[in-house]
Order: sequence, then structure tokens, then C-alpha cells
Amino acid sequence: MSALAQMQEAMLSNILDEDLPLPGHWNKRHAAGLAIYRNNYRSALIDALRSTFERTERLVGEESFARAAAHHLIAKPPSSWTLDMAGAGFDETCVQLFAGDPEVAELAWLEWAMHCAFVARDVAPLEMADFATATAAFSEQDWAGLRLEIVPGTGLRTVHHDLKPLWTSLAANDVQPDIQRLPCAMCAVVWREGERPVFILIQEEEGDALSAMMQDATYGEACEMLVDRMGEEQAITLAGAMLGRWLSEGLVTRAA
Repeated sequence: MSALAQMQEAMLSNILDEDLPLPGHWNKRHAAGLAIYRNNYRSALIDALRSTFERTERLVGEESFARAAAHHLIAKPPSSWTLDMAGAGFDETCVQLFAGDPEVAELAWLEWAMHCAFVARDVAPLEMADFATATAAFSEQDWAGLRLEIVPGTGLRTVHHDLKPLWTSLAANDVQPDIQRLPCAMCAVVWREGERPVFILIQEEEGDALSAMMQDATYGEACEMLVDRMGEEQAITLAGAMLGRWLSEGLVTRAA
């Protein structure tokens, strides 16, 4: 490592950790300048997190959010060229810091997933009529081997709270958050519809099937997974319903 690289690494370490000893040749003026720079650095990053996690901040309050943001930025300093990526992994930080309030991490994940969906690559969803035409002559074997391409930026997560009323209730300041625990775990699905990120909650088994197909599983393999989880009768019902839902919601870009 060059002398300049070593100096840069030491400088970054001192910015992130104010308890580290300063270089021996520094005087009080240098220390005061670093403190100002460190404060500006942290303030800029915390403001970037605030702009991404507006609802999470409203849920936990400004002071708690500022502490969580500072902890996150020290533990996981951003390495991207853009401040837009400073929030990567913030939901995991919230899992640790708000262990007694798991809805915080779920909401933080939702805001981050919607942020990522917003900047995802543009694609045109597959129309239902085009899918019907493409699969009109499919044999049973063709259906089993069907693979789908899902719109870029789609995010999935198992959640235990109803994020819809929570999201709506936190749209403005000074509103009581509507926190409702779901009777059973569900899967939140986030994607972009036109220029607007959106989300729905679906059955957890359907979310697992969608996740499998996003990782190149065939429709037949996804259906087999459902049968193992739910039994044949329920799996057959869900398999047809979920495929129709994905197409109608604009989640599919290509079928082959």
C-alpha cells in the first residue's frame, strides 16, 4: 500500500471512529478541523438516510432514528460513489437496535426495497394476451418447464405485520402509526409499476414460489415445492392463481 493510500485509510478510520488516536504529528487545530469534517460527513449521510427512510423516522422518532443512523453509518460505512446507496443494510441494523419492535425493521426494508425498485432498469411487462398467445400450444411438459423473467428491482421479504395500514398511516407527520400484527406470516413483494414503486402482501408459500422462479426455477419445480408445503389440492389452486396475479400485476417481463 502506498503512503498516500495509508494516509487516506487512516483518515477514513478517524472519521468513522472518534475514539481512535490521532496521528502523532497533529496539533489541536488539526483535531478541531477533523471534528468539523466528521460532523459534516455524518450529517450528510444521516440526511441521506432520512430522505430514504422518511416513514421509518416517523415511526421511531427523530432522536431514535438519528442514533440508529449514526450507528449504521459507523458499523457499515458506505462504499458506493452515490449517497443513494448509504441505506443498504439499514433494515438489518434496525433488527438489532429495535429488537422489541420488529415492525421497524420490516418498514425500513420496505422503504429500501421501494427505493431500489424506483431506480431499477426500465422494462415492459408481459401483457396477459401476449402470454396467452405464447403458451396457447403448451403441452403439460412445456408448462412444467416454463421459466419467467421478473421485472428488475423486485424485492421479497417475509413479514409479520400488515404493512399497508402502517405505510398509509405514516404518510404524514403527527399521525399515530397503525401497527397491526398479521395472523400468519406473509410475503411482501415490491416492484415498480410505471414510474411508481408499489407493493402487495401475498401468501408466504406464493412468495417462496416467486423467489424460486426469480432464481431460475421452472414453473413445475415451483409447483412441486407448493405441493410439498401445502398438499396437492391447495397447491394446484394456488399455482394457477399466483401465475395470473403475477401477470396482471405486471411482474413478468418474459415467459419461455
